[in-house]
Amino acid sequence: MQFRQQALAKLQSPEDLDLPVRFARPQGWLALSVTVVVMAAASVWAVTGSVASTVGAPAILTHGQGSYILQSPVAGQVTAVLAKQGERLPANSPVLKVRTAEGDTVVRSVAAGRVTALAATIGQIIQTGANVAAVEKVAHTSDPLYATVYVPAENAASIPANAAVDLTVSSVPTQEYGVLRGHVKSVDRSAQSAQQISAFLGDSQLGEQFTKDGRPVAVTVKLDKSSGTKSGYKWSSADGPPFSLTSMTVAQGSIRLADQRPVDWLLP
Repeated sequence: MQFRQQALAKLQSPEDLDLPVRFARPQGWLALSVTVVVMAAASVWAVTGSVASTVGAPAILTHGQGSYILQSPVAGQVTAVLAKQGERLPANSPVLKVRTAEGDTVVRSVAAGRVTALAATIGQIIQTGANVAAVEKVAHTSDPLYATVYVPAENAASIPANAAVDLTVSSVPTQEYGVLRGHVKSVDRSAQSAQQISAFLGDSQLGEQFTKDGRPVAVTVKLDKSSGTKSGYKWSSADGPPFSLTSMTVAQGSIRLADQRPVDWLLP
């Protein structure tokens, strides 16, 4: 009761009525000014700015036309292997000799290219249609490499033309040499099956690997060239790795998607 009487007496006392009223301290005005500036900048950015996003997906370095799997047109026993792995062959070159009931048959390459795998050995019994070799379609050593990135189908529509791509190459230490640079050349809008990927790469295991999470879309990436690196391609580091790149090297691609306006995803 005593404290209540003191409070009422304080309110009734006119002795402080002529003192100025302080609405805010200087520190408060400073905090308020900073808040207003930040809110204004955020509003401008929400209207005029953009947000960059990327999609990551497995990739592989190949020559532009891919590979094909050479199959035996006959059944019989392999008596000779006439090509070597890594060898470049013209079209219609002998690869295997197979002994059949009608005599010896030579299995020949379908198109010019480099033998990337030989599945047949001397003495092996093979059936008609058996996979005997994988041949990459490349005629000259100077043919450029491309990257094929197998992107989830739901992201394909948001990939713009000529989008920037960073490739983390499995055979290159990223911390030391950085990532490989490139730009989107084309986007195949139809999803690919494991069989289609296997036929293009000449490797059934890669077909299964790239479709384990669903049927992806193939994005062809043209690698940026550079005369100042050993590989002949541009890297995020100045020099890149001190060796050349080879086809059928696995990588991880990061593709920059079309920029989105902040207001598109900030507002429901």
